[in-house]
Amino acid sequence: MSDAKTGRNILLLGLVSLLNDISSEIIQPVLPLFIASLGGGTLAVGLVGGFSEGLPSLIKLFSGCWSDRMGRRKPLVVGGYALSALGKILLAAAESWLAVFLAKSLERCGKGLRSGPRDAMISESVAPGGRGRGFGLHRAMDSTGAVIGSLLAYSLWQMGFSYSSIFLVAGVLALLALLPFAKVKESYSAPKCEYSWRLSDIPPDLLRFLAIACLFALGNFSYMFFILRAQGIFSGAQATASALLLYALFNSTYALLALPAGIWSDRMGRKNVLAMGYALFALTALCFSLVKSSAGLIILFALYGLVYALVDGSERAFVSDLSPPGLRGSALGLYSGALGLAAIASSLLAGAVWQWWGPEATFFLGAGAAGTAAVGMMVWRKRSGTQP
Repeated sequence: MSDAKTGRNILLLGLVSLLNDISSEIIQPVLPLFIASLGGGTLAVGLVGGFSEGLPSLIKLFSGCWSDRMGRRKPLVVGGYALSALGKILLAAAESWLAVFLAKSLERCGKGLRSGPRDAMISESVAPGGRGRGFGLHRAMDSTGAVIGSLLAYSLWQMGFSYSSIFLVAGVLALLALLPFAKVKESYSAPKCEYSWRLSDIPPDLLRFLAIACLFALGNFSYMFFILRAQGIFSGAQATASALLLYALFNSTYALLALPAGIWSDRMGRKNVLAMGYALFALTALCFSLVKSSAGLIILFALYGLVYALVDGSERAFVSDLSPPGLRGSALGLYSGALGLAAIASSLLAGAVWQWWGPEATFFLGAGAAGTAAVGMMVWRKRSGTQP
């Protein structure tokens, strides 16, 4: 496939993510507030936040491997986005936090189906030395959609839209996100392969990195707790609206810095960028446990966006660097699945700690796990070949 076509693939997949994230981020900032309005406490928030990420973990594992064996990525990617659109529409009919849990889990299962194959498509659409740039561009478009979506959520809220109406708008936009796939071309040409699923067949360098990434994920609990923390510090009628605007600030920072962070990871090394991102999250979480003012929250939500810019695309690019070409979809699926399982434990634990000991203890816990992961990344060494 020509360079022009592969570059077009990145842009088209980025456009899909932009539209889909407008849809998703209309839902994301209001979801914890919706759960609370239905009588769900922090344990319910942790359950929804954790399982909506964790339940698709096995799907992420097998979808990546399946795409390797099929020699095709696109059908699974399109199917995953379509399933997510259905889950968003079903949220509009939810009348209990348990129904929210089921609809949100369905939506995230769609993410599980598409994530590994889509990331493999991105990886295979650029040269190895440009993967950080490719993932960074995709994440920048994705997070630009997140900015638009979170601002749209704020606008809809201020206009008096009900939760159901907001979710219905999101579902329609998710369906529109499927349209760019008409022009996406397959670029995968590696031979079909079988994956044995034995630990001995997984590159040791990849296993060691996955252990560190999972440790970080244990500290990086659901964004819902950051929104609840902000809402708890603000007071009065504008508490909810202010929390939504802070979430938009998080997404704006992420969108602005995702591409520069990806380019930096190509030039300076994934390890260095990831170690910095993990350490910065530890500092941010520690400050979230202590913050008492709106000015402090503004700074911290911007730092939270910077963390995601440093970590999100760089982790995926690093997994691609450490994976054999014929098993790249499987490796990215393994990465997504492992982090999904860690998300279950992380958000359930965060919800329990919040309920029993308060938000300060929750963010202390996150800071400790992320700080340990940062140290692990600093001492990480590739055992063979050139350091990524």
